Amino acid sequence: MWQEAGSSPEEGPDTMDNDKSPEPKTKDESDPETLLVSASQNSDETLYCEAEASSTVEKEKPARENSETDLEIEDTEKFFTTGQKELYLEACKLMGVVPVSYFIRNMEEANMNLNHHGLGPKGTKAIAIALVSNTTISSLELEDNCIMEEGILSLVEMLQENYYLQEMNISGNNLGLEGARIISEFLRRNTSSLWNLQLSGNNFKEDSAELFCQALSSNYRIKKLDLSHNQFSDKGGEQLGQMLALNVGLQVLDLSWNHFHIQGTVALCNGLRTNVTLQKLDLSMNGLGNEGALALGEVLRLNSSLTYLNISSNDISNEGAARISRGLEYNEHLQVLKLFLNPLNMEGATVLITSIKKNPKSRLEELDISNVLVSEAFLKTLDGVYATHPQLDVIFKAVQSFSSKKNILTWANPIKLIQSYADQHKITVLDFFQSLNPNGTMRMSVDEFRKVIMQQNKVPINRHQVRELIRKMDEKTGMVNFSYWKTPTA
Repeated sequence: MWQEAGSSPEEGPDTMDNDKSPEPKTKDESDPETLLVSASQNSDETLYCEAEASSTVEKEKPARENSETDLEIEDTEKFFTTGQKELYLEACKLMGVVPVSYFIRNMEEANMNLNHHGLGPKGTKAIAIALVSNTTISSLELEDNCIMEEGILSLVEMLQENYYLQEMNISGNNLGLEGARIISEFLRRNTSSLWNLQLSGNNFKEDSAELFCQALSSNYRIKKLDLSHNQFSDKGGEQLGQMLALNVGLQVLDLSWNHFHIQGTVALCNGLRTNVTLQKLDLSMNGLGNEGALALGEVLRLNSSLTYLNISSNDISNEGAARISRGLEYNEHLQVLKLFLNPLNMEGATVLITSIKKNPKSRLEELDISNVLVSEAFLKTLDGVYATHPQLDVIFKAVQSFSSKKNILTWANPIKLIQSYADQHKITVLDFFQSLNPNGTMRMSVDEFRKVIMQQNKVPINRHQVRELIRKMDEKTGMVNFSYWKTPTA
């Protein structure tokens, strides 16, 4: 159900245009070597320049096998890429580190996964040098590499020159306060093309939260930010709330596995009330409690941008569910609400679904209360909700009835039911699914698919079976793709 937030393709070029000097450039000003010299005033610039100079010399030589690097130039069309490989190898020599063969082999791929490679600060610097002029890698994974302050400095310097890198994961590197300071200074510049930044598990505490929030209050380029598994508590919640009241860029924010309690949650919610851009918020595994649920209920009543809210495992009881329900009665935008691993029972679950029924404009597609054991009476109430909200799917633990459990176990495989119908009418399974889409295309949104397949009368099917179908076809972007049924295993 998640739809990853992104930035428009034009962000990179726009950034470059905004950074251009009004004065005419000389022919050398666009060269990475010149740019790095002008942008960096620390001891690292010599390293960048030496490595780039070595690359330039190599690129001017005729194409030939380099016995030292054991790399072959297959044809002249890959000459520039070969230059980048030589640049990286030269950087590794200068830094005294062993080259990462995976990096060399995949320099032309869009996604570069270097998680758990033990790069260290010097290995990270060598990677950063090679990436200054790379135009193909758009996503860089550097989780758990002990990159430290020196590595972070190299990465942010690289990002000032590379307008193609858009996503970066530097989680699990124990960066601490100094790392937070370096990153926040980079965010204040607001000049790179980076829109997705993952900083999970870096031992960030309250002082780090203050630095990030000061930078993000004016940063509009970062669309997706992961600050989960850190040590922010109530003071951090206050800082984040102030930031959210001002920020006009963030669309996805992960704050799970921190230490927010009532005070921090209330402050955070104060900022959410006026925020108009944040779409997805993960607050799971904190300590919001029923008071925090009251503040969130008010957010749901007023906020018009949130579509996804995860507040699982937050010590929210039936009382808290009732407070959230007050917001659900008015909310017209939320699509996913996750409440599992909270101390709810059927009473709280009934209050939640009743509030949805009262709201004819509710767009809720998924309510996850998967630890709640419900009764057959609850299912009857839920059927009434489904009648007015066919796009909704409520996920619960089980039904308090042996006969109902037996029925669940004997539900027919939905694929076999659809295949049987298709065989009888001499069509394919793909034809059946495409007939459900008014546009006749191969893709449609999950909520629309759930709605039309529940309303069709060709194949008798229940929501448990629909969930199974969605699981097979879901692209994890809020869309189902019928092309799954083109494969031989379909």
